[in-house]
Amino acid sequence: MTTKPTILFVHGFWGGAAHWSKVILALSHKGYDQLRAVELPLTSLADDAARARKMAVQQQGPVLLVGHSYGGAVITEMGDLPNVSGLIYIAAFAPDAGESPGGISQAKPPAAIANLAPDSDGYLWIKPDKFHESFCQDLTPDEALVMAVTQKAPVAGTFGDKITVPAWKKKPCWYQVSSEDRMIHPENQTHMAGRMNPRKIITLGASHASLASHPDAIVALIEDAVRSLA
Repeated sequence: MTTKPTILFVHGFWGGAAHWSKVILALSHKGYDQLRAVELPLTSLADDAARARKMAVQQQGPVLLVGHSYGGAVITEMGDLPNVSGLIYIAAFAPDAGESPGGISQAKPPAAIANLAPDSDGYLWIKPDKFHESFCQDLTPDEALVMAVTQKAPVAGTFGDKITVPAWKKKPCWYQVSSEDRMIHPENQTHMAGRMNPRKIITLGASHASLASHPDAIVALIEDAVRSLA
């Protein structure tokens, strides 16, 4: 890789592409000009992987995928593209073949699982008055309020969608563990990270929203991956 890759950000449940805003700005200020963020429909793993795949293949040159939360399952499902050079997981699901985010969570439930509430249309929400303590306890109340009001609820059935062929078995990987995560149990993160044999694991004393509360550390991990792949 002789030039900087396109960095493609993939958000997770209850978020959107704008959750990456602090990381995007920091990378831009460092001279990274090929930055993209996909907006997922969150209707099924197949739909979300298809959307991310289409965006990845449109890019010129190598693509580095960065997935947060459920976005890790998405990059796991669609990341084995010829132009994908690596996968970075940010407090993310990294299921193996036949595993689903829901199955992983049921085996070791996160602290805030009781704060999830389905609606009558089949979407699953974080209760707005519980969002701050559940998703992003290390952000300010104002930041948490905006995230709570703008949260993008997934179709509940998406939790049960299973990975077919995990891209992390073929592509170089990096993983960031959030030790104070209340949405994906930290022990699940450590387990998923360890079995993929990543080039680097970092652990932050962060909430699930580490991409917003610790953007400098996330940027440093991305830059480490860029240098490693150069």
